[in-house]
Amino acid sequence: MLASYLRRMLFLNSAFALLLAGWGVAYAHWPWWLCLALPVVWPFGTTAISILASTLQSRASGVPWGTWWASVWGEYRASVHFFLLRQPWAGPAPGLLAASAVQTTRLRKPPIVLVHGYVCNHRMWDTMGAELRAQGHSVIAVDLEPVFTSIEDYAPTIEAAVQTALIADAANPNPGSGKVVLIGHSMGGLAIRAWMRAQGEADTLARVAQVITLGTPHAGTRLGTPKLAITPNSAQMVWQSDYVKTLEKQEPASVRSLLRIAVTAQDNIVFPQLAQTVHGIVPTVFTGIGHLQMCRHQAVTEWVLAHLMQLAVPQPVNAEVWHKA
Repeated sequence: MLASYLRRMLFLNSAFALLLAGWGVAYAHWPWWLCLALPVVWPFGTTAISILASTLQSRASGVPWGTWWASVWGEYRASVHFFLLRQPWAGPAPGLLAASAVQTTRLRKPPIVLVHGYVCNHRMWDTMGAELRAQGHSVIAVDLEPVFTSIEDYAPTIEAAVQTALIADAANPNPGSGKVVLIGHSMGGLAIRAWMRAQGEADTLARVAQVITLGTPHAGTRLGTPKLAITPNSAQMVWQSDYVKTLEKQEPASVRSLLRIAVTAQDNIVFPQLAQTVHGIVPTVFTGIGHLQMCRHQAVTEWVLAHLMQLAVPQPVNAEVWHKA
């Protein structure tokens, strides 16, 4: 489970800082309070270094420094939020969560399946998921496990979530179109496309209303080098890999037309940023935000909600508004 892995990493990180502080107090005459302070601040410092390194590597020429620094600060905050405060303390994925507010309009809104990215878990969606539920959507966020495996291996997990969402929606006294929307961040977008390929064109078109991807490496990423991509899924996401090329080649145009793609011009993980699309789809480009930040940025959430509103289905005039707390 990713959460336990992240907790171990945090413990080892702080333990190293404690040993360093102890050595400094004993042999370098550092003040004693460093023994207490350094293990606490160390993870925040190493996070800052990693964010700065990735943003420098991914910075495109011509980007205004003000915009770039805004993305660095936003991505640092998002990284602390997700990797220090949320994901290490996650329990099992909670399953389907019903809409949290009574719908005041006569619209049936499709259920949502949320699929996180590489080395993440369902807590990535806490902020956006709450907003989706507040707007009348039932939501299910999956955990992609094992963490390090082929992207193809996640198809059964996504299939189970889709089935759960559609069964619950069918039980609604005023069901919608009988289709689901899938939203994927980063690798999650590729996992959704792999699931659609496994299901086939007819089944996908029958059950999927739309697929929204945020910061997904549709063309792969230049982060690091192929030699550093030592896990199956990281190797599949290197720049212009055979995997991403084959995935697009085998994707029918009818299935590809379901995609709505958002990228950020300051993505520090997936770059070159503006190349991250598929044939025939023009991506929406955000600026001044980083890779992780896409999952909690208000402008991105509003863009997602605007697409979802286009899929809302009118209820019969005499139908009761359905709500499950």
